[in-house]
Amino acid sequence: MELIHTFLTKISDILWGIPLMVALIGTGLYLTAKLGFVQFRYMPKALRMIFLPPHDDKSTGDISHFQALMTALAATVGTGNIAGVGTAVAMGGPGALFWMWVTGLVGMATKYAEAVLAIRYRIVQKNGTVSGGPMYYIERGLKSKNLAFAFALFTSVAAFGTGNMIQSNSVAEAVNGAFGVSNWITGFVIALLAGVVIIGGIQSIGRVTQVLVPFMIVFYMLAGIIAVFMNIHMFPAALKVIFIHAFTGEAVFGGLVGAGIKEAMRFGLARGLLSNESGQGSSPIAAAAARTDHPVTQALVSMTQTFIDTMVVCSMTGFIIIMSQSLDGELTGAKLTAVAFNSLLGSETTGGLVTALGLAVFAYSTLLGWSYYGEIAMEYIFGLSVIKYYRIIFVIFIFLGAIIRLETVWVFSDVMNALMALPNLLALVLLAGEIRKIHIDYFKGGKKLYGE
Repeated sequence: MELIHTFLTKISDILWGIPLMVALIGTGLYLTAKLGFVQFRYMPKALRMIFLPPHDDKSTGDISHFQALMTALAATVGTGNIAGVGTAVAMGGPGALFWMWVTGLVGMATKYAEAVLAIRYRIVQKNGTVSGGPMYYIERGLKSKNLAFAFALFTSVAAFGTGNMIQSNSVAEAVNGAFGVSNWITGFVIALLAGVVIIGGIQSIGRVTQVLVPFMIVFYMLAGIIAVFMNIHMFPAALKVIFIHAFTGEAVFGGLVGAGIKEAMRFGLARGLLSNESGQGSSPIAAAAARTDHPVTQALVSMTQTFIDTMVVCSMTGFIIIMSQSLDGELTGAKLTAVAFNSLLGSETTGGLVTALGLAVFAYSTLLGWSYYGEIAMEYIFGLSVIKYYRIIFVIFIFLGAIIRLETVWVFSDVMNALMALPNLLALVLLAGEIRKIHIDYFKGGKKLYGE
């Protein structure tokens, strides 16, 4: 097992190295230019559209714009927003937060493009449900069934790691540390709660996430805002250290560790992309299920996902850590975030409770979102008949993830996530002309261009 872990670690380091970082950021920059800086020009319109119903009640799709966004947010706003930011700032220094913002800004264009293609090439199944995502726009747009199959395979495997066992394990460990509850009890409860929702499919998931996701984000943000305002005099210095460290690698005030510009960029970009999943190809699967009369309407809504995940939630975690001056080189991940909250709130336990509850709710929502991603991927490979069996197996793995050690699963999931991105990025670049055509069509009056 140790040999396998070492081998997978080497593969992960290669895949998540400079080439993939350049490909992800480069694709975002290319699409930003190709689409006329869509994320900057139309963000106010996109935020307004989140709550608007489709123009036509008979529009194709299974869930509303809002439910599609919440399902995608459920999958992306997870442990990465608490533990991932903590790791990025601990390993890359305060400047890593700046480079996370970079991934968020360019990633919005990528997310927009993914959703345009997801709606354009989605299909209606025999049972009346809608299916879409990279596997469909790779097959139908690029005319490559082999690449489409590869993406679906990587996604279905990643769903059991990134979107399943890793999440339940994170919750079990956090609850055990904060409240002393055994991992198997937490695992059983999570599996039960998730199973009740997952068994009902995307409509059930949409109904739950539209309530759960806003609640969890507001809860975490309120805790963060309270901590920041209790120490507001430290906020200007925190902003200063972020920007200075991003370009010089120097620490500005006592307690903060300087890590160098290379490390700041590396960890900021890597953790930012892992958090918002822009370019990975997972969230367009949820976008494809939205009821909409034009691909761009959901695409505008979808790009707000990256903004909320990275520019809002990740930023709050980063501010808390940097303002607390808790970067001593020993703490990382969720433990660092908990200590930072404790420091700013003047409590030895409150930060741990906020972090534990945040991790629990964030991870639970990620289970719901990724269960749907894996379901559509498995459906693409094996057909509709596999869905009921997939849902049962997925719930069983939730329990297993809570009670076993997952070091190898973490690394294997990183490999699968990287492999998902490769065919998806290729499709986005090669189909950029069509994305632009649909984009221009919408803003000139719009025609119905979604799949049959």
